[in-house]
Amino acid sequence: MSIKLKILLSMIIIVVLLAGLTVSYFLFVDIESKEPVQIEEVCNVKIEEFDERKVFVVTPKEGELSNTKILYFHGGSYMAEMSDYHWNFIRKLTIDTKSTIIIPDYPLTPKYNYKDVYNMVEPLYKEVVQKVNTENLIVMGDSAGGGLALGLLEKVSEEDIAIPNKTILISPWLDVRLTNPEIDEVQKKDKELNKETLKLAGIAYAGNDGIDSYLVNPLDGDLSKLKNITILTGTSDILNPDVHVLAERAKEQGREIEVKEYEKAGHIWIVNEKGDQDLIDKGYQDLIDMVKDETK
Repeated sequence: MSIKLKILLSMIIIVVLLAGLTVSYFLFVDIESKEPVQIEEVCNVKIEEFDERKVFVVTPKEGELSNTKILYFHGGSYMAEMSDYHWNFIRKLTIDTKSTIIIPDYPLTPKYNYKDVYNMVEPLYKEVVQKVNTENLIVMGDSAGGGLALGLLEKVSEEDIAIPNKTILISPWLDVRLTNPEIDEVQKKDKELNKETLKLAGIAYAGNDGIDSYLVNPLDGDLSKLKNITILTGTSDILNPDVHVLAERAKEQGREIEVKEYEKAGHIWIVNEKGDQDLIDKGYQDLIDMVKDETK
């Protein structure tokens, strides 16, 4: 065996071992979101506990608090905790709408799967609607959090639990299988997401039996009892094609989903503030207007 081949094999073994250690680490470590100190300069952040997980309740320090409550599910491929850009977005949203924002720190894969997630967020949602008039409630989520938000509402609607007055989804992940043939074409423009990497996260989230469940793929869920859903999506996002499939399926079920599509906008551009500033400003202002409409 040549020296070069030995070196190559050694490098492969090291990479495999490191990958194995990384996966093992995430299988045992419970990742949690932590609020950055910066947000506490302008917002009140209260940390409550629900099902042994944290729930952040954020309100503005100044100005008159509106009646609007936003139940927000953060994205991160079901694997990552809230990032700095999430917190920056929450800070701005809180200040600009004077809303109370409730953010569950739901369990993350690969240590947990979708069943663990729903075991937390479904009882939490039921508790929220017992305390909050649903006319004042908005459910919102970005990316994986958008998919989780929609799947949750599909599930509780089956049980005739009250649904929110409005649902706003930002670049939602609607089908972890990513089988829509149009995705490959959009992939050429998407600078944020990679289809194959995302599919691996989806498989981990689905666990042993969830890969075809509507709870994992809300694209397949029952939309007939839902109302006032708006989706903000960019054409340079591989998750965009499934948004149009969802809108068509909603029509077939007698429901209308409003799709606000932004040409050349990328994945969660409103949240991570990447890309053309005019697109960021336009999308964010549209979002703020939607929230404020609910406070009137």
